[in-house]
Amino acid sequence: MSDFKRVLVLGTGPASIQLAVSLKNKLGCAVGIAGRESVRSESFFQAVKESSQLIRADIQNEQHRQLEGECLLDEVFRGYGTITGEWDTLIMSVTTDAYISVLKQINDQVKKQVKCIVLISPTFGSNSLVRQYMKDRNSDAEIISFSTYLGDTRWKHERPSNQVLTTAVKRKVFIGSTRRPSQNIGRLCELYEQLGMTLEVMDSPLEAESRNISLYVHPPLFMNDFSLAVIFGEVNVPKYVYKMFPEGPITQQLIRSMLAQWKEITAVTERLNMTGVNLLKFMTDDNYPVRLESLSRHDIENFSRLEPIHQEYLLYIRYTSLLIDPFSEPDDQGRYFDFSAVPLRQLFVNREGYLDIPRMPKEDYYRIKIIQGIAKYLGVACPTIDTFIATYESKLRHAAEARQGELLSDAFVIRSFEEDLKMICSGIVKFTESEALN
Repeated sequence: MSDFKRVLVLGTGPASIQLAVSLKNKLGCAVGIAGRESVRSESFFQAVKESSQLIRADIQNEQHRQLEGECLLDEVFRGYGTITGEWDTLIMSVTTDAYISVLKQINDQVKKQVKCIVLISPTFGSNSLVRQYMKDRNSDAEIISFSTYLGDTRWKHERPSNQVLTTAVKRKVFIGSTRRPSQNIGRLCELYEQLGMTLEVMDSPLEAESRNISLYVHPPLFMNDFSLAVIFGEVNVPKYVYKMFPEGPITQQLIRSMLAQWKEITAVTERLNMTGVNLLKFMTDDNYPVRLESLSRHDIENFSRLEPIHQEYLLYIRYTSLLIDPFSEPDDQGRYFDFSAVPLRQLFVNREGYLDIPRMPKEDYYRIKIIQGIAKYLGVACPTIDTFIATYESKLRHAAEARQGELLSDAFVIRSFEEDLKMICSGIVKFTESEALN
């Protein structure tokens, strides 16, 4: 019997609404949503109250019809400390670096009754972190990790409300659990099949967490001098994440750094007796495909065995092939959809009135610091990752000094994440030891 009778979604972002609608309508769960009280979440809570707890998910493309729908929430909690009742499963739809702070705010009696915790968009090591936290509280809850969220969901009318729009859906998502076999994973596979997606079950949560494409591409794309100069307002001309220099950050050196970082992460996964990813195959088969005229099947399949200069060449082709959407229809002038025109976003004043750093690279900072910490714990050298972090932290330091007296968010603080790393490394070692015994 699965633990999806009473499910509480933690977080009030667009993904939470899409997940709640899908869980309620496809699996017939009782579903609640809880979130922290803030300036940003106030309009969400107000809209849900005015609609008598009705929430709605719309779609942009007809082929994603299964994700469309609406439902009535069974419970809504303003503030994690206000959560009451018995909940079988917690769905953590909050930023990766907030997992423990959110769990700490939930009443101990509520946590004791939880049988399963699902991490929607974790980073490498998140499962070990949450598992260790719950174990320290005498909980044997099953902890499930997805590789990433199922697609791209945003607010229907650009501001938090009770309505969202899902604009893109992934073809495949990976999943792993601390328990094998897992009836809960069986239920989630059933859900994703109904939603038209493939859910590939991995041998461990860590393997699922290693299948997040952001781990491999965000640090090189955002933690470089070119991108950071744009993000921190030193360049006024618009620049774009996925374009070639000088329109964007992609250069020969960036591709070389991306390849080097992939090899460092692969060394970490291999030290943990896990199968690493074929980076080019992962990019093309599980994320954004390109035409076979641009990249042959032979090159994609054999990427991991090629010489470094050949690998760099293929990665460069991959990004140039996606400057436009190669599967879009050209207009009357022969122009294809400008797929790569994703702007590098600049510093902004958040709803609390503080100067803040965009989600990319703010969230990537936590991800890469955790990987660095795990690598050092395992004795794996990671000079490329070290360089990305040093570049980013130098920019944080200079920005904070230049803006003394201004209201700055805590994203400008250089962090060690030492407490999280201790729990993660302890959990990883215990889990891999138990795996070796099985």
